[in-house]
Amino acid sequence: MNRKTLVLPAVIGLLAPVLAACGGSDDGGDAIVVGTTDQFVASKDNTAPLDPAIGYEAGVWNVLRQTVQTLTHIPRGGGEPVPEAARSCEFTDTASQSYRCTLRDGLTFSDGTPVTPEDVKYSIQRVLDIKDESGPVGLLANIDTIETKGQDQIVFHLRTSDATFPYKLATPPAGIVQKDKYPAKAARDGFQVDGSGPYTMEPEVEDDQVVKVVFTKNPKYKGDLKVLNDKVELNLFPDAAAMGKALEDDEIDMMTRTMSPEQAQQMLEEPKEGLELTEMPGLAISYLAFNTEDPAVKDKAVRQAMAQVIDRGSIATRVYGSTAEPLYSLIPSGVTGHTNSFFNKYGEPSVTGAAETLDKAGIDTPVKFTLNYTTDHYGPATASEFELLAKQLNGSKLFEVDVKGTPWSKYRPAQKNGDYAVYGMGWFPDFPDPDNYTAPFLDKNNFLNSPYESVLAQDTLIPQSRRAADRSAASGTFTKIQDIVADDVPVLPVWQGKQYVASRVGLNGVEWAVNASADLQLWELARS
Repeated sequence: MNRKTLVLPAVIGLLAPVLAACGGSDDGGDAIVVGTTDQFVASKDNTAPLDPAIGYEAGVWNVLRQTVQTLTHIPRGGGEPVPEAARSCEFTDTASQSYRCTLRDGLTFSDGTPVTPEDVKYSIQRVLDIKDESGPVGLLANIDTIETKGQDQIVFHLRTSDATFPYKLATPPAGIVQKDKYPAKAARDGFQVDGSGPYTMEPEVEDDQVVKVVFTKNPKYKGDLKVLNDKVELNLFPDAAAMGKALEDDEIDMMTRTMSPEQAQQMLEEPKEGLELTEMPGLAISYLAFNTEDPAVKDKAVRQAMAQVIDRGSIATRVYGSTAEPLYSLIPSGVTGHTNSFFNKYGEPSVTGAAETLDKAGIDTPVKFTLNYTTDHYGPATASEFELLAKQLNGSKLFEVDVKGTPWSKYRPAQKNGDYAVYGMGWFPDFPDPDNYTAPFLDKNNFLNSPYESVLAQDTLIPQSRRAADRSAASGTFTKIQDIVADDVPVLPVWQGKQYVASRVGLNGVEWAVNASADLQLWELARS
């Protein structure tokens, strides 16, 4: 059951000349209205959800990408990063430790203030200085020093070799902000975002929660993106059902994340007049993670037995239908270096094999713990997924588990605090490289705050993989990392998602408006 690896960005790139002709210019009429179920809430624990130094969620980044400009960006159709706020960027050494960018001429913020190399340095340094424990600082933590030269150059000196650094400069935490609007060592409270990106934005807020964001084309924008409309409204809905009804009632032009599996399946089987369903490559993954110091799952034999019992194919088919497929590695199909390490080690689901694993390790059965999941962050099907997971585990008679759902605002702090033995998470990649499916989970100061350590992965394999400028040349190293994960099971991949976007007939550019990493690119939308 080994799958053939597909280098997805290259394939999408081949399609670009054909599909680009579908786009057009907006006629300057009413705003294009896009729906989402993402929620932006200010609280005592997070007073600045849209600050680039703080926000580290796909929905937050989808607001920041429209407004805050980065030195590089991933081009339409995928591939290696290209200059955006910069007019050129390159490594200046063979070790991939010194990276120089030259700014475009005449670059300004939306209020007309010139963008300088010092602004770039200030913006990235504040992310490092604020060092928010739940934020994206880890993406930039390899920066040793930032040097400015003359009127237009910035040089980043890295602590260790990192061929993925151009990808990291394309992420929102590397966005350029103004000194007079963003404090150097504190977050900018509230929901306003200002930058030099393709749009300005105005949030509409009720009870400390955003209900709408209005994006207006920035007339002072200078960069690599072509903006095909004048205004886009992002409307926030409490759930997929409300968003779907708004689309059917012609209140929105497009709905993005997160459509329910049932909505996508229904539109596939029974297309509705005036509506279109667009399928796009998806690189999002769902997985179980473990507090490897919790007594219930501390012995890796317990985690290995779970990997043998869980039937990923059944979960993907019964819960998500055509919108997901089983996943046997942290690195999903479509990303260079993918291999089915879990399937290669454990094969098809086997209760007998799991019983032998537990017996050999001297583990008393049934093993008892709680499966934790978040009720409001990864879509409406999460509850059904965890009910089925529990049914599979309990049905084996080797485990005795119950299920508990918690809102994300409480779930994420509890997870990072180590309160859960076993918990579900999803991952939308920061950038489409195998490093971003391994380092965030295995490296020091990892995204999960996991106590698990693999000295071989942290000290040897991850640094080794980053030295390869040709990312395909690192495939062997990533295979070793994936095999370590399959053996130690600090995380257990479950499924890989497909992406669907529903829109009204007459809206062009939909196929480009969401890329494989689930990044929203509103500038691609235009009316016929």
